[in-house]
Amino acid sequence: MRVWIDADACPKAARDQLVKFALKRSFEVVLVAGQAQPRPAFACVRLIVVPSGPDAADDYLVEHAVPGELVICSDVPLADRLVKKGVAALDPRGKEFDERNMGERLAVRNLFTDLREQGQVGSGQAPYGDKDRQAFANALDRILTRLMRI
Repeated sequence: MRVWIDADACPKAARDQLVKFALKRSFEVVLVAGQAQPRPAFACVRLIVVPSGPDAADDYLVEHAVPGELVICSDVPLADRLVKKGVAALDPRGKEFDERNMGERLAVRNLFTDLREQGQVGSGQAPYGDKDRQAFANALDRILTRLMRI
């Protein structure tokens, strides 16, 4: 069992929480990043730095993650590519991406992109807080339990 992380955009608190799960449940965590990142000093954690370029980390994740594995990412188009491949995807705030919600998630993402470009809304999400950490832990536990049964 492997869990991949799109490490460039994942909050440190979510990464740390995932490593705790990995130590308890004995699975590998693979951080994929476009630039060097601090890597927790545990044997179950690996860091892969891909050559820089647009979507290089995304392309690596889509190419290497396989059905039965999980990818932690905030990027909706990346999640769409993964879900179409049969790979589970979860954002660091605890929202699972799946075939039922991808259309809506892509539409909302595109709407907010358009509104930001027109200057009608600000950019970015609220700071990552305790509520996000708890939602992530709950969703992570549920998805890992499901995947480890396969």
